[in-house]
Amino acid sequence: MSLKAAGVIEIPGAAGSAFDHGIFDPKSRRVFIAHTAKSTLEVIDPHVERHLATLPGFPGVAGAVADDGEILVTNRGSASISWLDAGTLETKSTLRTGARPNGAAIVKRLSLGIAACIGDEAEAPTVQAFRLNDGQPAILDLPGRPRWCVTDAAAERLFLCIREPSIILVASLPDLRPLAQWPLPSGGAHGLDIDHARGRLYAACDAGDLVEVDSNSGEVTNVWPIAGPPDVTFFNPASGRVHVAIGDPGLVETIDPKSGKTMRTVTGADAHTTVLVPPDRLYVISPAHGGVLVLADA
Repeated sequence: MSLKAAGVIEIPGAAGSAFDHGIFDPKSRRVFIAHTAKSTLEVIDPHVERHLATLPGFPGVAGAVADDGEILVTNRGSASISWLDAGTLETKSTLRTGARPNGAAIVKRLSLGIAACIGDEAEAPTVQAFRLNDGQPAILDLPGRPRWCVTDAAAERLFLCIREPSIILVASLPDLRPLAQWPLPSGGAHGLDIDHARGRLYAACDAGDLVEVDSNSGEVTNVWPIAGPPDVTFFNPASGRVHVAIGDPGLVETIDPKSGKTMRTVTGADAHTTVLVPPDRLYVISPAHGGVLVLADA
């Protein structure tokens, strides 16, 4: 089991900068990366392995998610989400949210955009689900600071990591009716992804663990120690492995849930965010490399 270095893709202004969550869109075959420090969205063509465009106008951009040619971006600096066309790179609309939107999800067939909002001194944390065509939201108050979120395969349930208390909150879609709060045995629930085929959630926690949870019952089915406080977490259906980015000391922790084997791949300081490019590439956004360190999940 190994991750092999497969090159570097330069991003203008990336050296020493700060990035957050990115995503691969299968329809446009493009990668979209939140360049938080520059309030821009970086676009990469993974087939020719080059930077395509820098899209301005996303204040404090915290994350990007995709579904079938549509991109949703959370703008933490302006309390808004932006809805983009992945092919034309045009912004279709921008909608107001709660304070400091962070984690996100998008479901094209429901025209649904989801933003988990951290809140501020004047506003409690919430998760908000928007009908993207008209901006009408459903809102659910949260018991603590939200991190990342995912949906089930049918887009009937939302799973959202809450930092403290360290839980996975479950809500129905699209109405955000609360269904459950599943406590985790490790503090600071953070990065999250899902294996739809096996019905498993993977929550990386600040206390230094990756927790596997049954997505139907909420039962904790496994726990693996990791090297430090994590951020972005991706499950790769092609390899069956989970990749957790850890910015300090700068590595990717890889776990094979079926065998229990783990490995660590050194990346670079502050390389805390990644993008999975199916079937076998993991893009590590690395300020030390001036862009994207490409790793082969082979």
